[in-house]
Amino acid sequence: MILPIVAYGDPVLKKKATEITSDFADLKSLIANMYETMYGAYGVGLAAPQIGLSIRLFLVDTSPFAEDESYSELEKKALKSFKKAFINPEILEETGEEWAFNEGCLSIPNVREDVLRKPHIKIRYQDENFDTHIEEFDGLIARVIQHEYDHIEGVLFTDKVSTLKKRLIKSKLTSISKGKINVDYRMRFPKISKKRF
Repeated sequence: MILPIVAYGDPVLKKKATEITSDFADLKSLIANMYETMYGAYGVGLAAPQIGLSIRLFLVDTSPFAEDESYSELEKKALKSFKKAFINPEILEETGEEWAFNEGCLSIPNVREDVLRKPHIKIRYQDENFDTHIEEFDGLIARVIQHEYDHIEGVLFTDKVSTLKKRLIKSKLTSISKGKINVDYRMRFPKISKKRF
């Protein structure tokens, strides 16, 4: 089932998410719905806060990047086969020299900015069976994981751009939060509270 993606401006996107346990209700169907939602919006990652759930869960599938001719055959092979759900993850290390990459986000449609991230990460997480893993990733796979991990920490990629860039995209972000945007996937916009004076 395709779920609506929460738009910029909703408080759930700025909240640090909580861990879940193996008795979390309907987790398998939630993960399946999140994959369907992500694919329906042509995304490569989706975090639970983006569907309104403040829990430490996100998905990554980097296979769309494998179509890019600028990557080597080895990189394409790694990107094509990388699909994983991360439950209760914790990034243990981020190493290497920061590099810029133009990022976007399903919760912030039609806004893209260069974001600096370190190229190598070590992460501890649980899989769908709640088995614990510690793994290392680098390059684009590490970047997508870092982007989704930020979501469960209450951080958006727009929080990582310069003050000048923030000023330049402010009106776009305001439009998104008010629902004044056209997208070809389901979104849920923040309810604008009418203040009484």
